[in-house]
Amino acid sequence: MTNRRKTMIDIRAMLLQLRQGVSDRSISRNLHMHRQTVKAYRQWAEAQGLLAGDLPDVETLQRLLKETLTQPPPPQNRSSVAPYREQVLALRRQGVEVAAIWQRLQERGYSGGYDAVWRFVRGLEPKTPEAVVRVETRPGQEAQVDFGYAGKMLDPVSDRLRKAWAFVMTLSWSRHQYVEFVFDQKVATWLLCHRHAFEYFGGAPQRVVIDNLKAGITRASWDDPQVQHAYGECAEHYGFLIWPNRPRTPQHKGKVEQGGVHYVKRNFLGGREPTTLTQANADVRVWCETTAGLRIHGTTKEQPLLRFREVEQAQLRPLPPDPYDLGVWKLVKLHRDCHIVFEGAYYSAPFRLIGQRLRVRGGAREVRIYTRDYELIATHDRAQQPGQRLTHPAHLPPEKLAGLQMDRKACREAAEKVGPGVAQVVNAYLDEGVIDRLPTARRLLKLRESYGDAALEAACQRGLRFGDASYRTIKRILKEGLTETEDPQPIAAPAKTFVRSVADIFGAELEGVSWN
Repeated sequence: MTNRRKTMIDIRAMLLQLRQGVSDRSISRNLHMHRQTVKAYRQWAEAQGLLAGDLPDVETLQRLLKETLTQPPPPQNRSSVAPYREQVLALRRQGVEVAAIWQRLQERGYSGGYDAVWRFVRGLEPKTPEAVVRVETRPGQEAQVDFGYAGKMLDPVSDRLRKAWAFVMTLSWSRHQYVEFVFDQKVATWLLCHRHAFEYFGGAPQRVVIDNLKAGITRASWDDPQVQHAYGECAEHYGFLIWPNRPRTPQHKGKVEQGGVHYVKRNFLGGREPTTLTQANADVRVWCETTAGLRIHGTTKEQPLLRFREVEQAQLRPLPPDPYDLGVWKLVKLHRDCHIVFEGAYYSAPFRLIGQRLRVRGGAREVRIYTRDYELIATHDRAQQPGQRLTHPAHLPPEKLAGLQMDRKACREAAEKVGPGVAQVVNAYLDEGVIDRLPTARRLLKLRESYGDAALEAACQRGLRFGDASYRTIKRILKEGLTETEDPQPIAAPAKTFVRSVADIFGAELEGVSWN
């Protein structure tokens, strides 16, 4: 029934009350019309003789209005939502949809119906209709995915408000959907949300329609889009095709734009007070299976959840035995310390590749490093925390490795193998209580490479005999070849004072003679 038809019916109802002698005030109250409008129509009806005899039909009334009423006052129906005009405007500015506005008005005492709220909002926001072509798919053929800003939510860890996004996956045939709130749109989050959605549905569709966000498409193009490497692995694992949406045409995935993200933001989130992310995810799961899942969908005229369970769920691809490992690919540089940096941790790679750009794949349990040509060159366990350093000794230069591995215990053990003299010198270095002499002990043991174990042992023995076992002295002994000569006899220092008297030594005849 058109708006004009409704108007004629309202006028006919007004004429019936006028013929019964109802006052203008009462008619104004009964039909929600302005009293001046009722008065104008009473005068017109009297002039046309419509207050007596048979009442003409709607078509005749329309013709009389057009021919005889020079200034037809339209019926001024006063909407039952009018007292809540400011509240409605405020909610619409927040993007809240009509169904949620109706619920919020009921909380404020409104007793009218949904249609009245819809008509009131439509009157505030008249729209020009646009022709569209609707594309339908077979059960299990397609899912549409999108991220939408969800306002701020409380971080359960820090208890602070943070920006949150809603990940929504809508099955195109049944319109059943999965919703998850997250704090970022990183690749790892994108992949994990896909995994959770497929586990929730119990299967995967044949294709997934996505926007050209960086987590899925690295270069947006209708003819030759470049898929993010990790997302391509995810698609291969679950057996679905990636269908990138044409750039700047969100209407091509309207099932998730309007019926998914739009619906979540304006219904579930509309007027909702901020809660923790954990609580929001628990509440939205219930909402998906009740409010959203059991509603009569405007297009299918069926309940999405029942439509999914009865038909579409059986048409989804079965999930593989193991979930996707959530591998994240990045291009990184191998630094001079023979380590790359990946998500705040450090992983070693062969030193011969220093300065080159390498590919790294970070999974849930391990990190793999490749060359630009995807040649595997290193594998590490996943770091447990940022700042952790994981190093394979074979990745370091050999000339740097020996010294790096020589700790205090290793130095003592190496010295014992060379000989007792070296062991005594090294232990003396390491037992010094004021200065850390570990670097000196390492340099001393490194002399084995140039002179051999036997020469080093002899040099240390010689230094110990002369009471000077410093690194400089031992190195000089080795450099000058003093380990191969006989030790000279020590020269006694001249005596200056005898312990015994002169008479005791030489006899009484020398008594009285001074002796220096």
